[in-house]
Amino acid sequence: MFRAAINLFRLWDLTDEQAAILLDMPVRSFRRWKAEGPGRMGRDGKARLSNILGIHKALRLIFREAQRGYDWVRANNAAFGGQSALNVMLGGELSDLMRVRRYLDAVRGGW
Repeated sequence: MFRAAINLFRLWDLTDEQAAILLDMPVRSFRRWKAEGPGRMGRDGKARLSNILGIHKALRLIFREAQRGYDWVRANNAAFGGQSALNVMLGGELSDLMRVRRYLDAVRGGW
């Protein structure tokens, strides 16, 4: 899952700092994991990865063209008070990732 998330972060055009926030880890640890592969990951880290990949899957189901989904992450959205989904997720809490995922699941009818 970690390698898939790393590839997704590249497609979302995230900085290492942003990716580290999404995974709730120090930037230095993220860079080490990115270069060497992940070490031990706790329950919270696994939940974060699961939600991130769930967001990606939902976007792939909603948008036929993958790039539209990648762009959606950065687009302002009325459902998030005019913020982008990325801004919401960068709040840093697991619940922020879950909020975006729940929204997308509702949009695609996946409750």
